[in-house]
Amino acid sequence: MPLEKGSLVLIDLIAKVKDTDKIFDTTIEEAAKKADVYDPAHNYEPRLVSVGEGWVIKGLDEALTNASSGDKFNIDIAPAKGFGERDHNKVRMIPQRKLGDKANEIKVGDVIEIDDRAGTIRYIGSGRVQVDFNHKFAGRTLSYDISIIKKLESNDDKIMPLIKRRLALDTKNLRTKLDGELLQIELPEESFLIEGLQVIKRAIANDAFKFLEGIKNVKFLETYSLQPTSTSRSTDNLQEKTDESTSSITPQAQELESTTKQPG
Repeated sequence: MPLEKGSLVLIDLIAKVKDTDKIFDTTIEEAAKKADVYDPAHNYEPRLVSVGEGWVIKGLDEALTNASSGDKFNIDIAPAKGFGERDHNKVRMIPQRKLGDKANEIKVGDVIEIDDRAGTIRYIGSGRVQVDFNHKFAGRTLSYDISIIKKLESNDDKIMPLIKRRLALDTKNLRTKLDGELLQIELPEESFLIEGLQVIKRAIANDAFKFLEGIKNVKFLETYSLQPTSTSRSTDNLQEKTDESTSSITPQAQELESTTKQPG
């Protein structure tokens, strides 16, 4: 049976530029190593996709809506349904000095952000820089090998993939609990200083309200431990204390409501 729009599925993929056969994205560690594109900092595992909702490029999204759980297939995707055609109007020459203090450090091929857009340096010379604001795969036909590993049906199956989509953390450091209409998420300490954490938490909550059946409240629990420091007092007398902070989110909430229990 074809997947319905909004179905959550886990897929494995190998994505290539068709005319060069060069892999530019994969969820499979062995394929990355074989193609010499392996990144030890990358977590190679099946990717979560909500079918038909724009989480992947249009051509792949359309193919998934006509597929079923367990299917394996290859699809070539033309630029119009991939990363678009090349637009020469998106290639600009700018004064090199506009790049600020690091203007003399850039080189051809670097990706920079200017005027709130990401662009690739194509040429440097005579005090000017050519910046290409087209996507690096604009105008290229792409080839995808896809395996639909699993359609996620239950809340228990969906929770961790939805969180990991927003927070790239080791799952062994995450704790979750379902209690009726409440989903509680205990975040590990290494996540506390992640830039934009409050926005990420709001996004996780929104995903929970959309994809988890019956969930009306999401609570985030953060526990802070007092770390021993070098002082004149004996460390034998130090006792661990915690500062517990909780944030609760409801579908109607306009702002995060937080309560903090002081150590004591």
